[in-house]
Amino acid sequence: MSSSNPFVGSWTYRSLLNDPDGKIDFDKLEFGLGTIVIEEAPSEILKGTIGDGSTWQLTLKGSRQYGTPGRARFQGVGVVGGEKWIYDYECYLVPHWPNGVDQRAALVGSVIRTIPHSGGEPGTVAPAGVVASFYAVRSD
Repeated sequence: MSSSNPFVGSWTYRSLLNDPDGKIDFDKLEFGLGTIVIEEAPSEILKGTIGDGSTWQLTLKGSRQYGTPGRARFQGVGVVGGEKWIYDYECYLVPHWPNGVDQRAALVGSVIRTIPHSGGEPGTVAPAGVVASFYAVRSD
């Protein structure tokens, strides 16, 4: 990657529900899975997309800040299955470990469903206000 912006690139995204019960199967904690693509943008601007490549995609707009650690805050908006989806994200760029082995760039943060939309099962609603943790690992 040749960009001086450490956020630019393709990231494999996974989000998990914040359930403190350690007995719940890991698979049941999945909230989202997809790819974030962050594009070049003017200083302090973040733009790109998030989606699974076939059934859903949101346009990302927001801001980024450099520091220790770097920070990004953005909103994803799109129409999926005829319904408007809006999610808000806040994340941090994981600092490089001096003795890390095969460390890849990663974002860690949280996501909130800003407005409700239909759920995965017919007749169900995915309510607004649900918060999940996420991480994204640079894939390019």
